[in-house]
Amino acid sequence: MVVFLQVCAFGVGLTAMSTSKHFAEKLMQIKALQMNLQKPYTWASGWHSPVYCDNRKTLSFPYVRDFVKSELANMVLEHFPDAEVIAGVATAGIPHGVMAADLLKLPFIYVRAKPKEHGMGNQIEGVLTPGQKVVIIEDLVSTGKSSLQVVDVLRAEGADVIGMCALFTYGFPVADEAFAKANVPLFTISNYQALMEVAEEKGLFKPEEKVTLEQWRVDPGNWNK
Repeated sequence: MVVFLQVCAFGVGLTAMSTSKHFAEKLMQIKALQMNLQKPYTWASGWHSPVYCDNRKTLSFPYVRDFVKSELANMVLEHFPDAEVIAGVATAGIPHGVMAADLLKLPFIYVRAKPKEHGMGNQIEGVLTPGQKVVIIEDLVSTGKSSLQVVDVLRAEGADVIGMCALFTYGFPVADEAFAKANVPLFTISNYQALMEVAEEKGLFKPEEKVTLEQWRVDPGNWNK
């Protein structure tokens, strides 16, 4: 099996820190991952959150971008060695999916949120043959709803969706249940738990605030109401 070397040019070896914590720290350094308990962020869903993650920013930092590319490729090789196609989730999952597919030398497709309203009316762009084993690349998993809608679209076109890889997950119980029900294994480079550990080590929140941060992860829809 081919193994791609992890690209690390930040002065911190992966032997001294887990990959998930290492990546969470880098996301914080480039301000792609931010925490604010005093002024929570508001998501499109209306939920309030003490954390905001914008993985698009990784594209502007070559060394972080290379790290993401190699980690995603390694993840596919380790967990889905039979993958035949890489599918990106539009729009944020597309660049990461393209880079991973290029490193793996696999075909790439992407899935729109809804069919085009002109032209061929495609929702899946690229060439997909029914029966092909597909791994989906997503940038961020929250509730899992939009990510799993992509699974439904691909399966409706005859794809054999064997799993999903993403950069970050909040680790919501509702997402874990949804992925288990859909029979889609999910693997991510980093997660909310790793963020919490890094933030605690750096003293970014008070000890009493740790409970509040954990309560948000367990029940984000009712947090701060």
